[in-house]
Amino acid sequence: MTREPGSSSVPRSEGDVVTWIRSRGPALVALSGGVDSSLVASLAHEALGDRAVAVTVANSALAPRESRLAARVAASIGIAHTVLGAEPLDRPEYRANGPDRCYFCRAVETAALRSYGGSHGVAQYLDGIHLDDLADDRPGIRAVNEAGFSHPLLWAGWAKRNVREIARTRGLPNWDRPSDACLASRVARGERIDAELLARVDTAEEFLLAQGFRRVRVRTRAGAARVEVDPDEVPRLLGEPIAGEVTRRLAALGFSSVTLDPRGYPGAREPIAVLR
Repeated sequence: MTREPGSSSVPRSEGDVVTWIRSRGPALVALSGGVDSSLVASLAHEALGDRAVAVTVANSALAPRESRLAARVAASIGIAHTVLGAEPLDRPEYRANGPDRCYFCRAVETAALRSYGGSHGVAQYLDGIHLDDLADDRPGIRAVNEAGFSHPLLWAGWAKRNVREIARTRGLPNWDRPSDACLASRVARGERIDAELLARVDTAEEFLLAQGFRRVRVRTRAGAARVEVDPDEVPRLLGEPIAGEVTRRLAALGFSSVTLDPRGYPGAREPIAVLR
């Protein structure tokens, strides 16, 4: 992926970003519920007021908790918010779960967003991509670029640590919430994805979150489940009665076997730093 045209190697200020967004006309922000797109929604609302709208795309791969969070974040910002349905499972390339799965998902979602924006006078389409996203091979970014989306955080030269700190100072309720990914990311690459499997993963993760774990992943391969939590919460996951309860609950959901990962979720801690 290339950097946003005019992006800066020296972080720009919030005021710079607000001015940049304001100069480009009515905006649609693709709001997932994560801190990155939430910050963009906050900046767009400051820049444009009621000429900015946040739109969440709901489908089988988006955990319902994420859609609910997006609505709460939008309400806290004061930005108009709507939810669109767009189902990537309609694409056989997505169901096949190959290396480009995310491309086909984003292609479906951005088409829905562009269609909505085209009928609502939108001049610019914004997402939450930032500098750290450039470090990985992300086919989904190719799709949003092809759809003509702009990346204010990337233009500003902000990394994840900057995003979290600015979101904190703006009072966003999810500023320190762990990063998440779509439910399809839990399914081993190459294994076919369907709505029933995604719903099973979601139900399992909701159960674990209800037990008080901060971040959970229920990964699945060949019908088996592997449970990951943050490393500092692994002892509680492995101890009784939680271990037994989790194992029984996930087995009842239809997983052929259940493994509680003693290593914990990799990369569980993200540094937070103040912009100078």
